[in-house]
Amino acid sequence: MRKARDIIGLPVIDLKTGRRIGTVKDIMFDSNWQIRCILLETKTWLITPRAVELDDTVSLGEDAVTVQETPTQTDCPVLKDAFFLFQDKKIIGLPVLTKNGQELGLIEDVYFDEKLDKRIVGFEMSEGFLSDVTAGRKWLPFPEEALLGEDAVIVPVQSHQEVKPLTNQEIG
Repeated sequence: MRKARDIIGLPVIDLKTGRRIGTVKDIMFDSNWQIRCILLETKTWLITPRAVELDDTVSLGEDAVTVQETPTQTDCPVLKDAFFLFQDKKIIGLPVLTKNGQELGLIEDVYFDEKLDKRIVGFEMSEGFLSDVTAGRKWLPFPEEALLGEDAVIVPVQSHQEVKPLTNQEIG
């Protein structure tokens, strides 16, 4: 499993030319909670952010994201229910609430399975700085019935029983 934040800042390399085509700025997820597109930093604020669709990537490596060749399409597709890590409709910082109104924590990162379908498999959550220092962050395996709302991620009531301390064992 990989943390989505670990992808941010990585160079994106064209394997045909060896040329760096950008740096990962953000990640777009679709309504199925799968990575759909990687947004790249641009050198000027006048240009729409360039992007690489996940299908165009060869690998989301430890030190770089690689693509077979520089994609001709340079924008993310417009998806109605898309969300991002940090911009526009963002997931980082949203509270995770059970259907009965219990807050489990704030999303600090998401984990995805890089070998399968790049789908979110869990949330890293914080209950605040003091709690992070004293008890550590929490891990919630992705509940299938999760709903991304405007101001919160809503999960089933029983999800509070699945919250565990974040350890290397939980994240692989």
